[in-house]
Amino acid sequence: MAGEETKHLPLEDLHQKAGARFGAFAGWSMPLTYPAGVMKEHQHTREHVGVFDISHMKLIELSGGGAGALLDRACPLDAAALPLLQSKYSFLLNDAAGILDDVIVTRLGDDRFMLVANAGNAAEDEAHLRRLAEGLDVTVNPLDRVFLAIQGPEAEAALNKAGIATEGLSFMHGTEPRADWFLTRSGYTGEDGFEIGLPEKDARELLEKLFADERVMWVGLAARDSLRLEAGLCLHGNDITPDTNPVDAGLMWAVPKSLRAEGRFAGADALRALIARGAVEKRVGLKPEGRQPVRAGAALFDADGNEAGRITSGGFGPSAGHPVAMGYVPAALAANGTRLYADVRGTKVPVDVHALPFTPHRYRKG
Repeated sequence: MAGEETKHLPLEDLHQKAGARFGAFAGWSMPLTYPAGVMKEHQHTREHVGVFDISHMKLIELSGGGAGALLDRACPLDAAALPLLQSKYSFLLNDAAGILDDVIVTRLGDDRFMLVANAGNAAEDEAHLRRLAEGLDVTVNPLDRVFLAIQGPEAEAALNKAGIATEGLSFMHGTEPRADWFLTRSGYTGEDGFEIGLPEKDARELLEKLFADERVMWVGLAARDSLRLEAGLCLHGNDITPDTNPVDAGLMWAVPKSLRAEGRFAGADALRALIARGAVEKRVGLKPEGRQPVRAGAALFDADGNEAGRITSGGFGPSAGHPVAMGYVPAALAANGTRLYADVRGTKVPVDVHALPFTPHRYRKG
């Protein structure tokens, strides 16, 4: 918000020593790149292990007999049906079924859940949860933790070498390996990997062990963005916002079928109406012609010059080998291969609707 002081990561001194270049993101001063540069950081994550400091994101513990009921009010989620240690992608919706935030919920006990909120929405998410918790036996507890993402095909081996056991933890499952630690097999790169929340002292000790391994490299926010965009994953504030809904965003796979008709979560009636209406526009992948990236905010046009949607995320895909983008187009123009044109400073750049993801996911599901 305007006038608010910029927030700093607890481990900022480590990033400074590593030569990070900082920039503003969601009210935080964040490491954007390191001396290796975004291309090498991106490829190193795809080939080895990238470590991302995501401590700007917020872990919120929900506990008490009403914790599940709170989640059922807040999200299109059946908390009682969530198996122990299972993680689930979900949303906080407003009354119009607009996406206030996308979140990951992990069940840690009969009456304990962990919710991971996005940086720019964390304070609003907490307030929203507290409002919905009225009358319920539930404690909403935002945690003060360092939060790290360790991503890439050698992430498990690097963590194991650093003394963190991950055996038996499959994709979208979480656990508490030590007091005040939270570990999930998840991430936002399309690669196998882990996210770990832990006290600052423990984080510094873990990082010292991790960086003794030559496979491990610091990776900044710029490469995190290119990795998630290649993987076709949404960024809240760009690809999904309070003005977009799960139907148009192509995210109804995250809403259990049993809740589409019967759920009583916030925004349920509006979501049912949107389901009955069907998608007016659709989120799609977009491949610009040539080598020049097309950025978020560019308007899209059809062959006759009629407005035909907008780009919400765009950049160069180092692994894909070409520019990659996501955006929204009218449902009638959402078929793969449809040729559209992006307005880039007055020049019409050809872009084709392209299947998502641009690079295959390599999650460890077994």
